[in-house]
Amino acid sequence: MHWLWKLKRFCTLRGIAISSRPLHISARQLTSVPWGHQDMPAKFNFVSDVVDHWADMEKAGKRPPGPALWWVNGGGDEVKWNFRELSTMSRRAANVLSGCCGLQRGDRVVVVLPQVPEWWLVTLGCVRAGLVFMPGTIQMKSKDILYRLQVSKAKAIVAGDEVAPEVDSVVADCPALRIKLLVSERTRDGWLDFKTLLKEASTVHRCVESGTQEAAAIYFTSGTSGLPKMAEHSHASLFLKGKMDAGTWTGLQASDLIWTISDTGWIVNILTTLLEPWTLGACVFIHLLPKFDPQTILKVLSSYPINIMVGAPLVYRMLLQQDLSSYKFPHLRNCFSGGESLLPDTLKNWKTQTGVDIREFYGQTETGLTCKVSSTMTIKPGYLGTAIPHYDVQVIDDEGNILPPGKEGNIAVRVKPIRPVGIFCGYVDNPKKTAANIRGDFWLLGDRGIKDQDGYFQFLGRGDDIINSSGYRIGPSEVENALMEHPAVAETAVVSSPDSVRGEVVKAFVVLTPHFLSHDKDQLTRELQQHVKSVTAPYKYPRKLEFVLNLPKTITGKISREKLRAMEWKTSEHSQAQ
Repeated sequence: MHWLWKLKRFCTLRGIAISSRPLHISARQLTSVPWGHQDMPAKFNFVSDVVDHWADMEKAGKRPPGPALWWVNGGGDEVKWNFRELSTMSRRAANVLSGCCGLQRGDRVVVVLPQVPEWWLVTLGCVRAGLVFMPGTIQMKSKDILYRLQVSKAKAIVAGDEVAPEVDSVVADCPALRIKLLVSERTRDGWLDFKTLLKEASTVHRCVESGTQEAAAIYFTSGTSGLPKMAEHSHASLFLKGKMDAGTWTGLQASDLIWTISDTGWIVNILTTLLEPWTLGACVFIHLLPKFDPQTILKVLSSYPINIMVGAPLVYRMLLQQDLSSYKFPHLRNCFSGGESLLPDTLKNWKTQTGVDIREFYGQTETGLTCKVSSTMTIKPGYLGTAIPHYDVQVIDDEGNILPPGKEGNIAVRVKPIRPVGIFCGYVDNPKKTAANIRGDFWLLGDRGIKDQDGYFQFLGRGDDIINSSGYRIGPSEVENALMEHPAVAETAVVSSPDSVRGEVVKAFVVLTPHFLSHDKDQLTRELQQHVKSVTAPYKYPRKLEFVLNLPKTITGKISREKLRAMEWKTSEHSQAQ
């Protein structure tokens, strides 16, 4: 079977000299697991099976002692750890958590830190000690933190100065929370000093033997309605899946440096700054960015030997607004982008100005990496690439039937009769919500798309974002892409708007670039409408257009079409009532 061959190939652990291929686990260790899962090892712990493996290779002289983690900030500070140092430091971190803090296997730990080295140490420490780590963004406010602490019943939180005051403002309402660990140069009443405890901790720690189906992490993911859901991942669905994917998409070599510009609260962060590079024995580069600064990013890219960069489409759009002619990126080989649709114009301009391609990848918190344009694949502008090797990704109708190439439907991953390694365990304490996302034999990703004859997927929009106007189904991304090609548009979001004749029409909310702020708005509206008609099917043009100073965004920085749509429909209904 193709999937089993892939599993054996990418999950067979060998003690060999450094290689660009992933680590492996012997096929003799494969055991059958219940509940319709793929065959997989009964036990797997990423830290002992991967990080400690590379540490042993360094000790034996079979891996050059180069860094596994290279961290810098704007103040000239620098941290370099090879795998032996990383292994030792993570043992200390595990002892802080399980020893000093008294946390027990299975306890939940909220981790809210910026891109500082301690994030990686705490994460590895949790894995060593058998704790369930729950990453969160430092953009959270007290209400967000309160909800997460209460619903998760977390026993501990690890945070920095950015959110410590917010935590203190709600801690009285979180009876399960026993431990507060502060990562800071300063002390704070009621908090344990992580850095001091780390220095004092023993370097001897026996790593737990984690069951592959044992809970490893919980990510909070927002839906179209209601409060964020707790998506639980096991050691198999997160870590073993990451090992299986390693080496199949980025083209990362053991001697390479990979830099991901991402918040630590996003799942893409652990995928590309821990799982992918460390499975391959490569080095992750981290530059602490207190705020997004395109010029700093460009200077770093031209000053450090970075081979691969990962960032959201917005990162590349912002970089393209700078004068790239004064920068050279001699080491940069591949760029990757995910999180939202990449504009064809961005793809083209980046390639023209840097000579480097941007390759898209696609997935969600619940499924991890799902589709990719790997380093060896042909790039098709506007397409997300093909399914990763062990996922059966299809476009299906509302009843779960597979649709033929070229037919629009729901993008979904097959989970029956065999659930592939990588699909999350489910929404914690919410089995109905988990079951509601299954159609026939498939897990719905919530996006609409088309699969072409070559197996490439085209993203059309979120399932609830599709606009149905006079029988025409219009994906908002298509209209947004067209608008973004006009120099007047800095940012845009397209939603449906009620219409007495057509049922729904396309409405665009537009943030203007500075040069066009003083232009006549009526004339500019007509110009933008005509522009869309000229670059895509005329029926897609925005019949309504509103200029705004900014667009609502989620806590992870994505534009919230849901809020705009709700506001638009409420406003229109109110106007009709009058």
